[in-house]
Amino acid sequence: MADAPRPSPDLANEVAETIASGNGRADFEALYQRHGREVWAIAYARRMNADTAMDIAQETFLRLWKKWEEGEEIVNPRAWLLRVARNLAEDYAKSAFRRNGTHPPATMNGVQSRDAAPLDLLEREEMFGQLRGTMQELPRADREILTLRYALEYNTEDIAELLGINATAVHMRLSRARQRLADRLKSRGVTGIP
Repeated sequence: MADAPRPSPDLANEVAETIASGNGRADFEALYQRHGREVWAIAYARRMNADTAMDIAQETFLRLWKKWEEGEEIVNPRAWLLRVARNLAEDYAKSAFRRNGTHPPATMNGVQSRDAAPLDLLEREEMFGQLRGTMQELPRADREILTLRYALEYNTEDIAELLGINATAVHMRLSRARQRLADRLKSRGVTGIP
């Protein structure tokens, strides 16, 4: 959230001046300086919109000021501010849902899943199944060197040490094994193996 906008540093002044000036102004400004970003971040985390989070943060501090004007003592202002910001963010979501019914399609179209689409997963599984079947048909030495390099992600030096051969031989064997695998896959019509 390093690139998230900060709440306006003048918010404390704006709210204080529009409501009234009094003894609590310095306390209010100090609380805003100490907790303003945190209150904004709570609202932002719930609504994922910087402008909405700013509105919620302003409303939260406005409510704090009003409570102070009413003479209400707030023992833990930070906890109070965070609770009010969370509640306002949730209330905003409920009222937005009633107004709009749901998020607009443009918002939902931008949501990306980390998982591949079901069809892509199915195609990938089928491709890897064919790859496994073809690997079983290869000579043991080819399966071994391909498995060490690509399944276990060993580097050339580790493979050379494990097999008791030099790095040049590893490169040569890998090249030949890859070529034999590619030829067999091509003969089966399999393309696009990552």
